[in-house]
Amino acid sequence: MVRTNEFKNPIRLGLIEELEKAARKEDARIWKRVAQALAKSRKNRAQVNLYRINKNTSDGDVIVVPGNVMGSGKISHKVDVYAFKFTNSARKEIISAGGKAQAIPELLKANSKGSGVRIIN
Repeated sequence: MVRTNEFKNPIRLGLIEELEKAARKEDARIWKRVAQALAKSRKNRAQVNLYRINKNTSDGDVIVVPGNVMGSGKISHKVDVYAFKFTNSARKEIISAGGKAQAIPELLKANSKGSGVRIIN
C-alpha cells in the first residue's frame, strides 16, 4: 500500500481544530503555536527524548510536546509532560519520576489559558 500526501490522521486533525478554537476563545497564543507544530508533516513534527526534557526543565514544570516523546534518557525530577504520543518506556520513566504523562487535550481541559506551560520542540 502506497502512502500518499493526502493521508491525514483524524485524531490529530480534530486536536488541531480544538487547539485553534481554544486559542481564539481564550486569546492564548500558546495553543495556536502547538496547533501549528502539530499541523506539520510527520517527518517535521517534534520528537523529543527524555534527556532533553530533563535538561531543559526543573522540578514541577508543565510542558507540552507537539509530537512524540521518546524514551531515550532519564528524568531526575517531577515534570508534567503533555504530548500527542508517548513511547511506553517514556511514559513509564516520567511516571516513575513522580510526574504526569498525558495527552494534550487533558492539559487543554485543565488549563484553558495555557498559563505556566512551556513548549519543547
